[in-house]
Amino acid sequence: MTDLARSIPVMPSLDIGESRDFHRDRLGFDVIGPEMDDYLIVRRGEIEIHFWKTDDRKLPEVTSCYIRGGEVPALHAEFSARGVERLSPFTARPWNMKEFYIHDPHGNLLRFGCAPEEI
Repeated sequence: MTDLARSIPVMPSLDIGESRDFHRDRLGFDVIGPEMDDYLIVRRGEIEIHFWKTDDRKLPEVTSCYIRGGEVPALHAEFSARGVERLSPFTARPWNMKEFYIHDPHGNLLRFGCAPEEI
């Protein structure tokens, strides 16, 4: 069995509980591991994101991660049906990617995208 390396974003959170609730209740992620006041791990399928507690409001406002794959169109449809706030349209970009964006409650930018051949 091959153990494939993965890159997992570690993003700042002003409130771990609020980050947990948003990702679990609004975006359908599962919480992984023990509940902690200063660290959070969420996972949905192969998408995993970690959060660390910060008091610096500017950090989430300048932080983003890119999530790429063929399930992106279905995610956008699901998030639209759920009424996720701050959800952008699913749009073709000049760099030949079809993308949408979500800002979490603290300002972190989650960018979802796929190439046309991945759809």
